[in-house]
Amino acid sequence: MRAGSERHLLTPAMADLLDKIARADRAPFHTQTVAEARAAYESVAEVLEPPRVPLARVEDIRIPAADGVLLRARLYAASNHVLPTLLYLHGGGFTIGNLETHDSLCRQLALRSGAAVVALDYRLAPEHRFPVAVQDAWAAMHWLARHAGTLGLDGTRLAVGGDSAGGTLAAVCAIHARDTGLALRAQVLITPGTTAFADTPSHGRFAEGYLLEAAGIEWFFNHYIEAAQRSDWRFAPLEAHDLEGVAPACVVLAECDPLVDEGVAYADRLRQAGVPVELELVRGVTHDFIKLGRVLAEAHDAQALIGAALSLALSHRTP
Repeated sequence: MRAGSERHLLTPAMADLLDKIARADRAPFHTQTVAEARAAYESVAEVLEPPRVPLARVEDIRIPAADGVLLRARLYAASNHVLPTLLYLHGGGFTIGNLETHDSLCRQLALRSGAAVVALDYRLAPEHRFPVAVQDAWAAMHWLARHAGTLGLDGTRLAVGGDSAGGTLAAVCAIHARDTGLALRAQVLITPGTTAFADTPSHGRFAEGYLLEAAGIEWFFNHYIEAAQRSDWRFAPLEAHDLEGVAPACVVLAECDPLVDEGVAYADRLRQAGVPVELELVRGVTHDFIKLGRVLAEAHDAQALIGAALSLALSHRTP
């Protein structure tokens, strides 16, 4: 991994981390088989995160998909009270990642927001190509709205969130919720992908040397979706015809991220549609910074911001 020409933008801690990753000389995901990439990601995903914080509830559950398959999920809650709920959708390019790779982050979000977090192990490509991950996310969202009470949670106070590909899925969930009359309290979009063809200027500026690289993005997308399908708004929410009436958004972006331009563009589209948006552009860090809390103070700050936004959005019960 060779650092690009925008290295001067990085914080010292971020630059040092990229140097250490380069020296480790691990094989990039796009040079591995899917099975190898999944195993490699799981082995390192939490190395630079805080230890898994103890919570009152951490429970493995199952949520039915639209086709009847029971999807794995994990519930995190800092108390045994009836709490509002965040459906969390992990990152990993629709191809890698699972409940274990995002366990520490979900615990932090549950602790900081006071909400229960339900992380979904949606089905991955290439075994399950587009739009299966979308359909799984939609099914889980509607199931929680109807059946959260069976888990001791409040399904009337529901939000969706995710990072990277999971942020894309969360944005798409928010559009679908509006279209189906489901009242979401909030959407949390952490470094989401929103465009069809990875063609914004930031994809060129940060194509190599900033954790998420152009070759990796193409590898993920080729496993997930056909090129002819990429203009579908369920893959690229910037392609949605209308965003009016979707849930208020908390959008957290990284300055040195190939996806930053499309994240800003999506926040702008939401604002133009009259949607309340809290946008946080975190300077000097790369994609996936939210999961680097052992070395980046910015990860803690962003998690605190998200926790506060969720707490506010989910605090009042529906009359």
